[in-house]
Amino acid sequence: MAVDSSAVLDGTLVLEFGDRVGASVCGSLLAQLGATVVFFERTEPSAPATKWACREQFAAGKLSVCLNRDAEADKALLERLLAHADIMLVSPDIDPIAVPRPPRAVVCEITAYGSTGPDAGRADDECFIQARSGIVDTTGNADGKPVHVSFPVVEYQAGAYAAAAVLAALRSARLSGLGQTVEVALYDCAFASMATFLPGLLAGSSSTVNRIGNRHAMISPWNVFQASDGWLLICAGSDQQWLRLTQIMQRDDLGSDLRLARIADRVRHSGEVDASVQAWAAGRTVEQCLEVLNKAQIACGPVVEIERHPTEPNLVERGMILSVVDLATGEDLFVPGSPLSMSRTPGRAPQSIPAPDGDRREVDRIALAAVTPVESVDATPQRPLSGVRVVEIGHYTTVPLCTKHLGALGAEVIKIEPPEGEATREWPPVQGRQGYFFTYMNSDKKSVTLDLRTDEGADALWKLIESADVLIENLKPGALAKRGFSYEKLIERNPRLIYAGVSGFGVRSLYPGRPAFDTVIQAMSGIMDVVRSDGVPMKTGISIADLMGAIVACVAVIAAIVHRDRSGFGQSIDLSMQDVAAWMTQTAWNRRGATGRQLCVVRCADGHVIAEGDLPPDVSTDGMTRSEAVPYLRERGVTASAVLSVPEMLSLPQTVERRLWFKAGGDEFAWPLLDCPMRLSRTPARVEHPMPALGRDNSAVLGAPSSAAPRSMASSERSL
Repeated sequence: MAVDSSAVLDGTLVLEFGDRVGASVCGSLLAQLGATVVFFERTEPSAPATKWACREQFAAGKLSVCLNRDAEADKALLERLLAHADIMLVSPDIDPIAVPRPPRAVVCEITAYGSTGPDAGRADDECFIQARSGIVDTTGNADGKPVHVSFPVVEYQAGAYAAAAVLAALRSARLSGLGQTVEVALYDCAFASMATFLPGLLAGSSSTVNRIGNRHAMISPWNVFQASDGWLLICAGSDQQWLRLTQIMQRDDLGSDLRLARIADRVRHSGEVDASVQAWAAGRTVEQCLEVLNKAQIACGPVVEIERHPTEPNLVERGMILSVVDLATGEDLFVPGSPLSMSRTPGRAPQSIPAPDGDRREVDRIALAAVTPVESVDATPQRPLSGVRVVEIGHYTTVPLCTKHLGALGAEVIKIEPPEGEATREWPPVQGRQGYFFTYMNSDKKSVTLDLRTDEGADALWKLIESADVLIENLKPGALAKRGFSYEKLIERNPRLIYAGVSGFGVRSLYPGRPAFDTVIQAMSGIMDVVRSDGVPMKTGISIADLMGAIVACVAVIAAIVHRDRSGFGQSIDLSMQDVAAWMTQTAWNRRGATGRQLCVVRCADGHVIAEGDLPPDVSTDGMTRSEAVPYLRERGVTASAVLSVPEMLSLPQTVERRLWFKAGGDEFAWPLLDCPMRLSRTPARVEHPMPALGRDNSAVLGAPSSAAPRSMASSERSL
């Protein structure tokens, strides 16, 4: 398919004022989609936790201008730019700029806590949001201190959510002529990222949530191991894979050991299991280990190191590692390509890094252009994706989370499940044999069961595809094509269709068919090299590769809808979770290190406190509670915050007053649902309905009775 010469956001002017990393992440995604982004430079010192610590990365691909807000000429320039602006990106909690907000523009506010709740206006930065949300407490080994994630994992989520929300609001503005305010709070995003830790707590259990390091709560072996020349991840996800691994290790004694015969048995003896695998890996290189493991189809991957960029062949193959010139210094620096791999309107990678104020002439030209008046088409704007039909063939987290948000923005989402149900449908805890995690991860959808192995099921899917605006799936790359649903055949039936495939390494990949668990992606993108505990590579407690894959997929799908509104054409999206995860590590590229800040985690009598810098020799929190330690440290000039557990975060007044979770009635039960982190003032995202019973909507959608098959109790024991 030919690439469209006009990008999704050609002719769209974005003014990036905000100092937060999230504002710049949003601006970068919009620039990749073709928007002209004016990057307003700071002329005074800034805090180390803001985007200015990595100015080169976040200015890439944008127009740089320095404005003196006291100079009359610059005031006039700003006034003209505001008259042209389609989108404004601000972070008013740390940079309260006083500029008028044009009524036709979409104004996106990215703040720590949003505009409501007891913490509204509080200008916490990334590390303290991580501490208060449970992210720190769930990262690290069970027998060690919790670990701060040393790259801006929450700011990246906020920036990507902001891009999706801005695109949705822009679509509404183009239909109605009315702008609106978009609000994205870091704390809301962090709360949403804890979804995998919440089912038991929301079901009323008093159990605690524990750190597990690089292990898996339900599978063993699943960990990082040190080979002779580096680290690698090994995930033997089934009893058969364990037996193959024991044969590779030439340890028939382990394969025949009845104590280790089943997954649950190995989890109980995970220390012994891991020690055996470590002994085998230690005598080989990473490459030697990977060669035999891949032949045996055991999920694995190297822990990719970052020096000037992540050194991983598939990232190079997919164009995610670029060298561009910094026009301020003449130095060549590495920046990531765009993770928005779209067939007609691919994300535009940055070509250079502008010098501060280096684009004033171009910005002046933009400001002097005539403003085209926008007439109101519909004074009562509808939800941004109203009338859009999405067909989902998704499982686990990434695609279901993406379509959950599309549903909240107004799309009709039809989830296709096999007759026995999606794999996570019965993950415990359950109500009536339906799991809490599955129910809130798939809110605002319809359930349709189809057996795609039959002609009847395939015919029914074709009919849905013919009526769909979007088809999105995260099966193994090529799985749908093998069943006759190749992209070429899809667009023959429906030229306006947007087809999105989400996978670990992409369709265009050096690793076709390789398993891609979240932890494998974290290892092979550089994330685990950045996040370390006592020198050992460490995954984030939250499933960040899954989560960011979902949010960026949401950005790509809404962008494709916006493009189709103008062009009439659909397109295909090849979204790689590895691309997205590597893109997130760019603050550690060019030998910069992940963060310019020194942080330490201090043990207290009832938990931990995170503090900035090393504690002075005469300062000690021994024997103190967290509530005693934090003011004690602050009185001595040390910025600090308590590290909260997930149950503590769940009961915070900010969580309650922002209504980040709530209960809603379903077919038989009341269910807890998680709110959407994207808040739009005129056309709000609304989470309303729990995922229904299996196949409930067959009749309404297909005109056929439910094809749900009886399920055995064993299906409730499925795991990843």
